[in-house]
Amino acid sequence: MIDESLDPLIDEEPAGLAGLKDRLAKLAGDSGLLDVGYLIMDSPLGPLLLAATERGLVRVAYQIQDHDRVIAELSQKISPRVLRAPRRLDPVARELDEYFAGQRSEFDLDLDLVLTAGFRQQVLRELPTIAYGSTASYRQIAERAGSPRAFRAVGTACALNPLPIVLPCHRVVPTSGGIGRYAGGPEAKAALLALESR
Repeated sequence: MIDESLDPLIDEEPAGLAGLKDRLAKLAGDSGLLDVGYLIMDSPLGPLLLAATERGLVRVAYQIQDHDRVIAELSQKISPRVLRAPRRLDPVARELDEYFAGQRSEFDLDLDLVLTAGFRQQVLRELPTIAYGSTASYRQIAERAGSPRAFRAVGTACALNPLPIVLPCHRVVPTSGGIGRYAGGPEAKAALLALESR
């Protein structure tokens, strides 16, 4: 017996595989069966994977981080119910497009920090306090997060930031100079700092 909730998928001619996947994602979302939706968007820094739960944006990943591996991690750490769901991520993609176009200096998005905890989460919550076009040192962020000597731990928190760009770890730089390391690669970090310095 065919589930009647699938009738819209059967009765309508799909507009290609992408159309069918979009309808399946919508049906899963409407039925409460979609725990993590994702989208891969083009950006000046290459393809970005965006993922969100019902609570908010949970992951932004650069291509260098291996999108397939990131999706597998989301499936293991959050839920196996992960589907491509562009509609869920449209507001995020729009704000990122505005950011890259120089039309947005801060993000207004619901965030889900389920992939981080403890001191690392404290560090991530401090990152948006670094003003657009400015930088802060690892030591300064450690002080703001309440552990002045934990600047190496700040570096680890930035390296493992599940929401780069949106939680701007690219604005954290070494006291000794230079830009430091970055999950998206040093070229991506330099490009973001250059974009914000215009």
